[in-house]
Amino acid sequence: MNTVAIVGRPNVGKSTLYNRFLQERRAIVHESEGVTRDRTYAEVEWSGRYFNIIDTGGITIDPRDTIEAAMREQALIAAEEADLLLLVVDVTAGVTQIDDYIARLLHRSGKPVIVVVNKVDDERSEPEVHVFNSLGFGPPAEVSAMTGRSSGDLLDTIIAKLPPDSGRKGKEFDIRIAILGMPNAGKSTIANTFLGKNRHIVTEIPGTTRDSIHSEMKYRGRSVQLVDTAGLRKKKRIHDDIEFYSWVRTRNAIRNSDVCILVADTEKGFGNQDGRIVQEIYEQRKGLVLAMNKWDLMEKETNTARDHTRELIYAFPVLANTPVIYVSALKKQRLLRLLDEAIAVNERMQQRIPTSELNHFFLDIIRHNPPPAVKGKYIRIKYVTQILENPPLIGFFCNEPKLVMDNYRKFLEAAFRKHYDFRGVPLHFVFKAK
Repeated sequence: MNTVAIVGRPNVGKSTLYNRFLQERRAIVHESEGVTRDRTYAEVEWSGRYFNIIDTGGITIDPRDTIEAAMREQALIAAEEADLLLLVVDVTAGVTQIDDYIARLLHRSGKPVIVVVNKVDDERSEPEVHVFNSLGFGPPAEVSAMTGRSSGDLLDTIIAKLPPDSGRKGKEFDIRIAILGMPNAGKSTIANTFLGKNRHIVTEIPGTTRDSIHSEMKYRGRSVQLVDTAGLRKKKRIHDDIEFYSWVRTRNAIRNSDVCILVADTEKGFGNQDGRIVQEIYEQRKGLVLAMNKWDLMEKETNTARDHTRELIYAFPVLANTPVIYVSALKKQRLLRLLDEAIAVNERMQQRIPTSELNHFFLDIIRHNPPPAVKGKYIRIKYVTQILENPPLIGFFCNEPKLVMDNYRKFLEAAFRKHYDFRGVPLHFVFKAK
């Protein structure tokens, strides 16, 4: 499938145009500069044609810091990947020194370029469009990304410029993995290692990743969608609306995933906020693997990992059935094992146990350990079946479903997990009238 990259200096409306093409608020948009940092990808359909669109961070002449330098590098990589480039400029500012600088870079790339003059909200701005002919890419296209004015004409121009394409690229994945965790835990470094390239900006500054970044890869014959997310802070520490939208998109990444890899910093320890992320993952009924990162920095003895896991489970019982892998993103230790475990959790999510086997297993346990009577009423469970898989939903049919106590439900789940391998899988038991 053809690829189109949106490039330009900061704050000209690249992400707004990206969202306009997708007809949804996929990328974070804000009035301050430098909100978009990584490359973000999506698929666009127009007039029966499909193409990939890449939103990029703003290109600057002299980066002020590590993040700006990385943003510039990511934008230039996107330009290399693309079949067509959209150089977005601002009609209200005219041709700036940075616009000239970016145009020279794009001329050297040899790629076809459409100059997109943004913020042409009405006819009064149209006479100012012609000045952008000086950038040397032919007649510019005018658009208002905010209102949608002339966006259809721009899409027509894009389709006409793209080479013939074989059709739509399939977007069904064998597994969708979201990488989550607190800021600066090492999520993007792990994602880059999985992908085998610097697809995500990595710095020592917490909060570098703001959008949820989608990537595709092949692993052991499977198609994998990998989503690197912004660091999840406590709500009370979310100081501005950019961080709030990052947090919202991270929750959406959980919702749209099959399995989540939660990355925790071993040096800092697994904290209460990490525990809240686990609760969020299991409440949304997604698979989970815990990656304890920076393990290479810890002093170790023979059973250090085993003892550390026991301490984790003691402090956070919700982790009792979660696979825990001790990794080093920096030294690339056990990262493939982490990916293998995520795939294994996804396979366990899809297990279906025959009804006859479930009844034989549970009814024998219930006969020896029946549910306690409530207010003189005896609960009789007669039948058990798996209603759904991915994730598993087990139904118990009985005479008084509302009287089944939560501790008895937990007793049945513990027995079930001891017999069947559902590590990392959220289980849901429901009690219904027979």
